[in-house]
Amino acid sequence: MSNSRIVAALVLSLTIALGISCGLRAAEPLEAGIAFVEITPPTPFRMSGYFYERLSTGTKDPLYARAIVLHQGNEKAALVFCDLVGVTREISQPARERASHDTGIPVEHIAVTGTHTHTGPLYFSSLHDEFHELAAKAHGTDPYDSAPYRAALTDKVADAIVQANASLAPVELKSGYAQETRLAFNRRFYMKDGSVKFNPPINSPDIIRPAGPIDPQVGVVLLSKPGEKDPLAGIISFAMHLDTTSGTLFSADYVNSLNIRLQKTFGPDFKTLFGTGTCGNINHRDVTKEKQREADEIGQMLGDTVADAIQKGEIKADGDPALAVRSTKVSAELQEYSADEIAKATDKMPHVAAREIGMLEAAQACKITDVERLKKSRFPGELEVQAVRLNHETAIVLLPSEIFVEFGLAIKAASPFKTTLVVELANDDLAYIPTKRAFAEGSYEVTNSRVQPGTGEKLADAAIALLKELQ
Repeated sequence: MSNSRIVAALVLSLTIALGISCGLRAAEPLEAGIAFVEITPPTPFRMSGYFYERLSTGTKDPLYARAIVLHQGNEKAALVFCDLVGVTREISQPARERASHDTGIPVEHIAVTGTHTHTGPLYFSSLHDEFHELAAKAHGTDPYDSAPYRAALTDKVADAIVQANASLAPVELKSGYAQETRLAFNRRFYMKDGSVKFNPPINSPDIIRPAGPIDPQVGVVLLSKPGEKDPLAGIISFAMHLDTTSGTLFSADYVNSLNIRLQKTFGPDFKTLFGTGTCGNINHRDVTKEKQREADEIGQMLGDTVADAIQKGEIKADGDPALAVRSTKVSAELQEYSADEIAKATDKMPHVAAREIGMLEAAQACKITDVERLKKSRFPGELEVQAVRLNHETAIVLLPSEIFVEFGLAIKAASPFKTTLVVELANDDLAYIPTKRAFAEGSYEVTNSRVQPGTGEKLADAAIALLKELQ
């Protein structure tokens, strides 16, 4: 046989082999299972989000652990989006381990996130411990004790994963971004006196400009039954604090009204899985307006934006599914305080509980006592970063704690994927992780941060490396 015929035969053989290989991979369907497990505490119960004790008086809308399990070939991943201010490692780690044991999903392929709703339960932190001790001294026992709730919460998070895994069925995937510029605002401002101020007074003449950007992209991943037009569920991520509901009723904040709005378009069975974007310095407060939007209006408007993008075909199918997961650990150091600073902060905690000191002073006392609590208990000196590839155009990044928006924007800009959802508050909550620049500028988020400067930059670099590895 001539050399040209040999080459032609080799090319034909390779083409056939590649075609068979691609056909086999394409033949492996992406499966998804979804389960919602209610995690609303009993009433009355302490509520999260502020530096004073707030007891719940009822429920506006139920809180859920919203789980999705994804499966293709030998790969599985599970994401749980909990209607909680945060999920600490004491909850997430045993929940992940139990779910892994029951489903076979590797622990590092499971992410448990909090949405950061400020109308959920207060069940961790040094401030919780202070309230608990004061109540026990006054009543002999704490009538709002969270220990039984914590145990039940761990089980319910694991149950959500197990139930989702049991309901796996083939799905088709679409992804993309919607654009929303009306709702989110950077809450840090450069002031005329040279300072940076968190949430300055409305229409203050001393404001120069915002001290940072926002992220207007709404990341959308749609899942549909094969051949059906309307989606059955959506993973949606937007970078804005969930602190838009006032009062003492438990609520998932604007996630609830977002879900209601999308159900109007896609049917009553549509499921919204909301992953909070990097919004450590982003909220809904417009400093040019006296009246601020609240949860029901915000969720409605965000839902309009998402539904409109879907109906216009801006959320698209981009290639065959290619599920894969990567994770890594990033070294992280807590801030250091002297014995005298710790003693002074400890002495201030009863005054924090009694609302006798200002917000920044309260935040500083809570932070210092919380850092010491973490050092004595469970902080392993590292934080976890995860990345999930859905197809060769779509990925999801999971980061711990409350991350500044600049990090989410940097990850998206460097991502090799067309659509990248960056979700914060995954697997652990150490409060704020600002940029190095913000650490130098100061203000509330820096006062309330527990980690050393540079931690966020390391997390972002790790996330970008995982995305490039997956691509």
